[in-house]
Amino acid sequence: MFLVFAITASGPEPASDQSLMRRLAARDDKALEELYDRYSRLVFSVLLRITGRAELAEELLQETFLRLWRNAESYRETRGELRPWLLTVARNLAFDHRRTKVEQQRQREFHLEIVPAIPAGPPTEEIYAQRERVRQVREVIGTLPSPQQRALHLAYFEGMSQSEIARAMDEPLGTVKTWMRSALHQLREQLGATA
Repeated sequence: MFLVFAITASGPEPASDQSLMRRLAARDDKALEELYDRYSRLVFSVLLRITGRAELAEELLQETFLRLWRNAESYRETRGELRPWLLTVARNLAFDHRRTKVEQQRQREFHLEIVPAIPAGPPTEEIYAQRERVRQVREVIGTLPSPQQRALHLAYFEGMSQSEIARAMDEPLGTVKTWMRSALHQLREQLGATA
């Protein structure tokens, strides 16, 4: 009688996400390393697609895993798998960064008037007319609903496409298109009346 032994070369089975999260909640840094090795490329690629900048994606990747470390005990496996939870954290960080950047830009624009360089000597009628036009545009934009204002800002000051705006604002693309069309129509109508 011969005994046959099966030899496997694969080694131990990798730990499940749930067991790694339990270890992480107990402050096991090796669990964080395993999770980083498992998900960092995926998270980085999502962040890179959203931000378009490798160095920013890398920074947000580190922040994502830092949040995972800090908030490991808040993860509940009964609410879903770790992968979508981790990607949601990463996406939220990227969109928060984008919103902060947009708000900072909006504040700068609010406090600065967009006027061409003034030549030496007294301002000309052309400069006065241009200042008046800028004031009128701002006034009309200020009467638009907040989502339309934000969509216009993302399109014309952030250079985003309508699809990117829809993702950034978490709205359907059709809604964003309607907002843009309506906002531009109102601008044309109001500014045409004052021209």
